[in-house]
Amino acid sequence: MLFMIVEHFADGDPQPVYRRFGERGRLAPPGLEYLTSWVTSDLTRCYQVMACSDRTLLDEWMRNWADLVRFEVHEVVTSAEAAALVNSEGADARGSQTP
Repeated sequence: MLFMIVEHFADGDPQPVYRRFGERGRLAPPGLEYLTSWVTSDLTRCYQVMACSDRTLLDEWMRNWADLVRFEVHEVVTSAEAAALVNSEGADARGSQTP
């Protein structure tokens, strides 16, 4: 499963988050994979993509940061997977494959 995580830094302050990361690393349990991330230009939020087969691993990771970050979690699929889903649903609904 893929997850888009929106991290809202407490009080909009990234310094405690980056300090902990520098001292202790990502604090992710085995089986939770970091893929990529982007930080807003005002440094108040981070958009991070993580992958795991067990959602409890993601919850465990978030507990390690909950004192510094408020999280939004969105399960996502790739654009290619979304297109395949839309096309297969379209075929089911109309009896033929959509372009």
